[in-house]
Amino acid sequence: MKTVNFCFRVHQRYNLKKYRFFEIGNDHYYYDDYEDEMSVSTAANQVYLEANNVLLNMIKDFNGRFKVSFIISGLALEQLEKFAPEVIDSFKALAKTDNVEFIATPYAHSLASLYDDDEFVRQLKMQSDKIFDLFGKRPTTFANTALIYSDEIADKVSKAGYKNIIVEETKHVMGWKSPHYVYHSVVNPKVKLLVRDNKLSDDINFRFSQGNWSEYPLTADKFMSWIAKSPAEEEVYNICMGYEALGKLNVKSSGIFDFFRKLPEYAIENNITFSLPSKIVDNYKSIDALSVVYPISWTDEEKDVSAWCGNELQNEALSKLYALSERVNLCSDPSIKIDWQCLQDSYHFYFMNTKHYSNGRVLAQQVPYDTPYDAFINYMNVLSDFIDRVKSQFPTSIEDEELNSLLKTINSQNARIEELEKKLKNKSKKA
Repeated sequence: MKTVNFCFRVHQRYNLKKYRFFEIGNDHYYYDDYEDEMSVSTAANQVYLEANNVLLNMIKDFNGRFKVSFIISGLALEQLEKFAPEVIDSFKALAKTDNVEFIATPYAHSLASLYDDDEFVRQLKMQSDKIFDLFGKRPTTFANTALIYSDEIADKVSKAGYKNIIVEETKHVMGWKSPHYVYHSVVNPKVKLLVRDNKLSDDINFRFSQGNWSEYPLTADKFMSWIAKSPAEEEVYNICMGYEALGKLNVKSSGIFDFFRKLPEYAIENNITFSLPSKIVDNYKSIDALSVVYPISWTDEEKDVSAWCGNELQNEALSKLYALSERVNLCSDPSIKIDWQCLQDSYHFYFMNTKHYSNGRVLAQQVPYDTPYDAFINYMNVLSDFIDRVKSQFPTSIEDEELNSLLKTINSQNARIEELEKKLKNKSKKA
């Protein structure tokens, strides 16, 4: 039987204010609170409240046969708690139905999986704890920032305790293979891979409101008929997109909410079910391995990671940021910990991307800087102040290289202590 996994990414970044060079050392607050509140309030009114209400009613109206999953960053949850707590309440109402799955993702919507293994694991735990605190559920499936994935990342995710990963459909990886099956990692067969159907996802995300699209208007009947008419042996359809597709990229007057309301009706007519990611890997066997040597993502035509680390500006910023990781982890100043998460948001580096003006025009409209160089200068001014604050936490008599070596040793010892404590607990339980 064919089944559909609808999965929505929810993220709200902290907007950096215009931070000039002469403010370094004098101003340690980096954010535009007005812009943050406005963007969250707008998203709440245009997208989150309406969409959550629609999905909740779909679950109720069809007696739990409709199911949906969410990838929500920790930064988004922080801002929703602060500026739109009613949205958190609406997600709690969805969670209570048991027809919703929350998916693990880096807390800061970061690139830590590419740059810092320890920070990556810390962020997964932070986000899992946040999800549990708010909704009483712990994620079992993982989806990276922008679905960034590689064989190496699969190994890291597996060691962090996750066995299911949502990945992007890319031609150079999939080849002739269909995205409509469960696959597994070539480096760890126990790690199951759910492949995003980029055509069906983008039909809703980007093409739904395009009057010149050959399939316009897209109706729920038509959409479900495409799935029903696909080869009989194809089983799983992962439809993943940003939640802004409902109400922002496709405004309410486009009919996007009416489209979603009718999906379960036509799914039932075509003998199509809805499933959560964790249940899909339980009910459908993997048919083959996927090998992904170089990282892929769902962004831009290239489907790689060049949107965030494809030029010298981005690499300079990222290298200086993640060089601080060991020190930040041992800092006692809570404000440094908070800024550390906010400064890792992948959007800061996306704004330094020089490709915005050749493709990706939909996302380019969201860029708050005139040029990538403006984005770089503003970020580096902020980062310079942050670096000084971090360094001030440690003795100035210790050289950078010596300090980094010392911090790595301390972290290694802490990890070893935790490992030994776990072994002792297990032995005591057996005894």
